[in-house]
Order: sequence, then C-alpha cells, then structure tokens
Amino acid sequence: MQEFDDRLNASWWVLRIGLGVGPIIAGIDKYFNRLTDWTMYLSPLATKVIPVSPSTFMHVVGAVEIVAGLLVLSRWTRIGSYVVALWLVGIVGNLLSAGMFYDLAMRDLEIAAAAFVLSQLTAVREEAEVREHRAQRTLGSQPAVSR
Repeated sequence: MQEFDDRLNASWWVLRIGLGVGPIIAGIDKYFNRLTDWTMYLSPLATKVIPVSPSTFMHVVGAVEIVAGLLVLSRWTRIGSYVVALWLVGIVGNLLSAGMFYDLAMRDLEIAAAAFVLSQLTAVREEAEVREHRAQRTLGSQPAVSR
C-alpha cells in the first residue's frame, strides 16, 4: 500500500493491537478477577437496574468485550473500533453515575477517542487499498502497445 503513509500504518497497527488485545484481556478477566474485582466499578444505580447479580452481569460484559476485541483484530476493524468506542462511553457513564472513579472515567474517555481515531484511520487505509487495487487492475488491463 503505497498511498497510505508508513507512519500512519504504524499508528494504525499500534491502535489496532492495543484496542483489540486490551478488551480481550479485560473481558477474560471478568471471569477470574485477577486484575481487579470488576463488580466494584458498577454504580449503585446499575446494580439496582440490572436483573442479574453483579458477577453474572460482569460475565456478560466480559463476553461483549472479548467479541469487541476480536472484531478490532479481524477484517472488521472499523466496526469493532466503533463498538469499542461506544462501549467505553457507556462505561464512562456508569463510572460517572457511581460518583467516583473519575480518573478511570477520564482514561476510558481518552481510550474511546483512540478507538474513534482507529476507525478513521481504518477508513482511510481501506480507501487507499481500493484505489491501489483499481490502479493495478487498470494497469493490468491496458493492451500492450506494439511497435
């Protein structure tokens, strides 16, 4: 891909790997609570509204995070990065409604911004791939000039 700048390509890969692997690790840990006790981040409002126990809810959250991370790492990077961004904004809402963990809410909002950037870089990268493919196809279909 010659049209997509190498610096942007490196940035795209860093964001893709980070925003793909991070949710997968956090999602798996929702089942084991080795990194932290994830239920402590649920706001009191959320625990009143959800129809299941906090730990069961976190298992569902973990599954969603694993799927979102896999989407980012798959050929559906752009869709996956939007899912990760929106998911993180939802987490920010939960943290803010808890009335604490403002530092984590700020961090998650910044990560959501990074996921949005990944979606935009992916769109540009995909457009460059299409242009390059069309150019190669056009060059390949040119009739040979005989002299």
